[in-house]
Amino acid sequence: MKFSELVQKLNLATDRTSLSVNPNCNPEIQGIAPIDQVTKGAISYIEGAKFAARVKTIEASALILPPDEELQRQATERGIAWMGVSEPRLFFARAIALFYQPWKPTPEINPSAVIHPEAQVGDGVYIGAHVVIQAGVKIGDRVCIHPNVVIYPNVQIGDRTILHANCTIHERSQIGADCVIHSGAVIGAEGFGFVPTKDGWFKMEQSGYTVLEDGVEVGCNTAIDRPAVGETRIGHHTKIDNLVQIGHGCQVGGACAIAAQAGLAGGVNVGNRVILAGQVGIANQAKIGDGAIVTAKTGVHNNVEAGAIVSGTPAVPHKLYLKVSAIYHRLPEMYHTFKQLQKHKEK
Repeated sequence: MKFSELVQKLNLATDRTSLSVNPNCNPEIQGIAPIDQVTKGAISYIEGAKFAARVKTIEASALILPPDEELQRQATERGIAWMGVSEPRLFFARAIALFYQPWKPTPEINPSAVIHPEAQVGDGVYIGAHVVIQAGVKIGDRVCIHPNVVIYPNVQIGDRTILHANCTIHERSQIGADCVIHSGAVIGAEGFGFVPTKDGWFKMEQSGYTVLEDGVEVGCNTAIDRPAVGETRIGHHTKIDNLVQIGHGCQVGGACAIAAQAGLAGGVNVGNRVILAGQVGIANQAKIGDGAIVTAKTGVHNNVEAGAIVSGTPAVPHKLYLKVSAIYHRLPEMYHTFKQLQKHKEK
């Protein structure tokens, strides 16, 4: 499509693009590309100072730029069409959606699917090969269930939700509308509940529920467990990466982002808009306040205040962590100095 057509589809005013200063610069945009691989015919974006210098050298046909007049001037001088927006990455994501849409199968039920007669299936649903849907399941309209998915009894699946191949939804799970469960994920399996006795471990049955509110996305091979009583709940529009463990009874708020290999022990309470980076570990019953950020490989043993940024194991304020990290490599030297002082004192 022409650059001007792309601008129109993104609902941008012309005065926020290069068309206002050079209306003849209206290249054909054939695709999208990352900034380090972009070539003629493609559009990319620049956000932050790290890639700003690329404007002077890259061969892109168009760029999504921040509202930086100098960058926009450089692009204009090089004959690169541009649009200036406050959130370049967001508009780049919107541009991707104009060039690429995930494959969506035509609604049908594969003959090899096994559907219990007491299950309820909505309109316009796709059910792939070898899917198993057990008694009491309720599936909303326009749901997409890819091959080999297993849905245990009494599960609810909301409208337009997508279950990718080989995921498993256990009993007492309630999944909202517009959710995406990726391959290999397990929703609502038994939580790790055992009571110690003199003879070993007594199994505590996990009779609770697992609830995913609308718009939740769960990555490949992630596990979200159901509790002994009560519920494990994931708030609306929270996004969970691959290989994440969310223990029984956890309460995760809305619009959170949880990166790969994070692990939440039982009963953890996470507020809204929280970011948990990769390999974060959170101990039982800890509470993470709204808007907090827990950086990669952090071990959280106590509560984290709303809006805080914490790092390290055990977690400390991020600024303190940076100070500690700055002197870490000097510890051998400092220890040597300490030993010398100790010997001097003994003399």
